[in-house]
Amino acid sequence: MLTFVALGDSTTAGFGDPMPDGSWRGWAALLADGLAPPGQVTFHNLAVSGAISADVARDQLPMALDRKPDVAAVLVGVNDTLRRGFDVSAIGNAMDHTIGSLHRSGAVVLSACFPDPGRLFRLPAPLARPLARRIAAVNAVTHAVAARVPGVHLDLNRLPEAYDPRMWSVDRLHPGERGHRLLAGSFFDLLAACGGPTHRRPDPEPGNRPPSRGARVWWMATQGSAWLYRRSRDLVPSLARMAIAEWWYDLRGVANQMDDAIQKEISTALAMFGEGHQAGATTGKPS
Repeated sequence: MLTFVALGDSTTAGFGDPMPDGSWRGWAALLADGLAPPGQVTFHNLAVSGAISADVARDQLPMALDRKPDVAAVLVGVNDTLRRGFDVSAIGNAMDHTIGSLHRSGAVVLSACFPDPGRLFRLPAPLARPLARRIAAVNAVTHAVAARVPGVHLDLNRLPEAYDPRMWSVDRLHPGERGHRLLAGSFFDLLAACGGPTHRRPDPEPGNRPPSRGARVWWMATQGSAWLYRRSRDLVPSLARMAIAEWWYDLRGVANQMDDAIQKEISTALAMFGEGHQAGATTGKPS
């Protein structure tokens, strides 16, 4: 019996890939079905909407280790970029602790870097630039951890398909079913290439009809409005602060100072992992 655990935030929890009964499925569940024949894999999805890297290390990692996984996935970092008090070194420490602990427990660990949200969602420059800096910083430390800890690493920023609008759900915040299938299939290919456990590649084509307009309205009325309210309370103020700061520095002609500051933070964080672990040093890509 193969045991697969998934750690992360709302994407790994399955948001954007609704099932007919109203539950979420997601890429991790799709991949779990492809790792071993039916009845020979146990899947535990520990991901929580809104989780940041520290939450995963503190709350999800102990539960994952208790399950003694053969395969473990850690996809987290996007929510870190949206929070006040963004700390590259703290994110790197949390990622290193989580991924390293799972590897030392004997699991094959899956990790990923993320696409640029400004390019993905065509955001205005005052918002796109600070988010691009932060996602680049998260990706840099994730690359560094993947370089020092054996495992399977997927760089979504290098996948042209990740920027295809068809891959994203109506809310434009999470992958749609097609996007979740892209994630599952990409990880499957990397696992197969390194001799990891694989059985049947997840189908890249959606198996469910897109939610009807009535179903979307019903979800928004019963669940979505509460979710949007919770997220707007913590995300909107943070995004507004970033955009205002970007506008102010740009107005004064010193926006390059923000670039320099984040690069210093990245350099400090990477120094924790020793020399030679530069961003993108050892990243995987589906064949």
